[in-house]
Amino acid sequence: MDLVLWRHAEAQDWVEGCDDMARTLTSRGEKQAARMAKWLDRQIPDTARILVSPARRSDQTVRALGRKYKVKAELAPGCSVAQLLELAQWPNAKGTVLVVGHQPTLGQTISQLIGLSVNECAVKKGAVWWLRNREHAERSQTFVVAVQSPEVL
Repeated sequence: MDLVLWRHAEAQDWVEGCDDMARTLTSRGEKQAARMAKWLDRQIPDTARILVSPARRSDQTVRALGRKYKVKAELAPGCSVAQLLELAQWPNAKGTVLVVGHQPTLGQTISQLIGLSVNECAVKKGAVWWLRNREHAERSQTFVVAVQSPEVL
């Protein structure tokens, strides 16, 4: 199984009293999303399942990809690693699952799956971490396939 974790692109700063879920991408964020979507479109199979946070900035990020996706309330900011992995059906799903979400959950998921000694891995806005799980010698192994940032595309 491949699990591709895509952090939403740069969004407007949160202002006290405003709805965090309604924050939109900045013009820089729109460019980040477009660059990453172009790269992802060449990399992930057409059969990939795409799961997205209900936050507007995540929806705007994934729309740049131009593929069908499902919004999952469980992926809202503050979701747990366990919720993300359950939705993605890690590690038993077939094929590729793309999740568009938020920090710190994405970084915590990466840290847990690849066995880092820290609780959370930094994930830049608009960046992708691609993880793969496989059975090898009757052991489950998780490794990093790619880490891509929109700034280098």
